[in-house]
Amino acid sequence: MVRSMGTTMADGALYRLMAWLSPSYPVGAFSHSSGLEWANEAGWVVDRPGLIVWIEDALASGAGWNDAVLFAHAHRAAASGDDDRLVEVTDLAAALAASRERQVETMAQGTAFLTISRAAWPVPGLERLAARVGETVAYPVAVAACAASHGIALTPSLTAFLHAVAANLVSAAQRLVPLGQTDGQRAIAALMSAVETAAARAAALPDGDPFSQCGGLAVAADIASMQHETQYTRLFRT
Repeated sequence: MVRSMGTTMADGALYRLMAWLSPSYPVGAFSHSSGLEWANEAGWVVDRPGLIVWIEDALASGAGWNDAVLFAHAHRAAASGDDDRLVEVTDLAAALAASRERQVETMAQGTAFLTISRAAWPVPGLERLAARVGETVAYPVAVAACAASHGIALTPSLTAFLHAVAANLVSAAQRLVPLGQTDGQRAIAALMSAVETAAARAAALPDGDPFSQCGGLAVAADIASMQHETQYTRLFRT
């Protein structure tokens, strides 16, 4: 057994999380910047401190927080075998995207994650999810359902997921700002508290309506995602 963040993970759980949320897991995360590309061109994020604040805001009250809320509710539904509830969260995740690009990003990665995981890490819970909603599903829901179906606790699963989200944005910034490798790792180190705080907050949410628990205060990030759709020169899909 592995003890982490006040929870106990079954043998193999850490390995699974590292595999699923590694940059090598082929969900196409490298091709998305969540609007960061436009924010860089607009002069909003041009250095490491600015990047850290940008990601902290996303995790506290923006798209990162919304993903954490959806993850928590999807994990609970999958863990309890409540397929109807899981479908409700899946539908909300698809509808909650603030822009077309945000929906493309979450649905493309989630669909890829579900397809790959069903093939490489098969488990009945994923088959039930695919049977109910097809293979098109939002990224936080797909990862949460997979983790819960493999018996991995919510808090470590959510922490690993949010770390992957933050790390992908840092990776995008290294190509856009640009940041060096050392500055990138400094940013990831500085974001540890924000990731852990968001994971703990979401894991402690009561059951109920996830929509009412979501945030919408990181408006600049949503605007950046909308503006990116018409950006002339782009390295990223979103």
